[in-house]
Amino acid sequence: MSAPLPPVLETRHIVRDYQIGRTLFGAGRVIHAVKDASLKVEKGKTLAIVGESGSGKSTLARILTLVDPPTAGELLIEGEPVDIAAHGVSKQLRRKVQMVFQNPYGSLNPRQKIGDVLSEPLVINTDMPASERADRSHAMLKKVGLGPEHFNRYPHMFSGGQRQRIAIARALMLNPSLLVLDEPVSALDLSVQAQILNLLADLQDEFQLTYVFISHDLSVVRYIADDVMVMYLGDVVESGTREAVFGNPQHSYTRALFAATPRADVAHIRARLARRAAESVAAG
Repeated sequence: MSAPLPPVLETRHIVRDYQIGRTLFGAGRVIHAVKDASLKVEKGKTLAIVGESGSGKSTLARILTLVDPPTAGELLIEGEPVDIAAHGVSKQLRRKVQMVFQNPYGSLNPRQKIGDVLSEPLVINTDMPASERADRSHAMLKKVGLGPEHFNRYPHMFSGGQRQRIAIARALMLNPSLLVLDEPVSALDLSVQAQILNLLADLQDEFQLTYVFISHDLSVVRYIADDVMVMYLGDVVESGTREAVFGNPQHSYTRALFAATPRADVAHIRARLARRAAESVAAG
């Protein structure tokens, strides 16, 4: 009997501190952005990290995506310890972890055609010839619901939802095992949010992707997450399965988030759109 595979992502007691106000006459003070974060994400599963601005979730995302090293603690990708402070980020490691940002327009080069946007990760990280890069770019456009006619267009020629589809396609070009999504639907209209959430779910099923989904909105998380971790002022205050956290939240901060967040999962998005349409017809 073969040994079980390690988690795609694991952190052990991650800490991230920032020194601010340092001068020649004093050390300044330390901001504890992440205080003690431990998590595991299995292959094909989604962990949602939830919290308000300043909770530490985006700082943790920068560590998970190999942008910043932790001050203390361990990061493991597919069971292998990762120390970017000592060893940097190799091309092989970069292929394993990709990120999708909140603002797709800000993350796409406005001077690049979409075909070049998609092929750029392959140019940087592989030896794939140009013809294969083009074929893979066309195939990935199709996977995210766009067509060959979009290949030579520029980012400003697309809607917000289409740009987010392009950002997702770019993140998948290297066949990553882990995708970190930082507020990927919060800047989109309700109907487009539902489409992108459905696309992410379909892609996860097809490619057995592992997601870390960063959000301030627990109700969107209800649709996509398998497990939920709630952060507050750098601390992990609650974690567990989606059913446990949504069914019986233990921490007062989690309960306050539930009370303050409107329902925005796919079913409720559709219901709210239907109500708006009915109201419009009645008013007309």
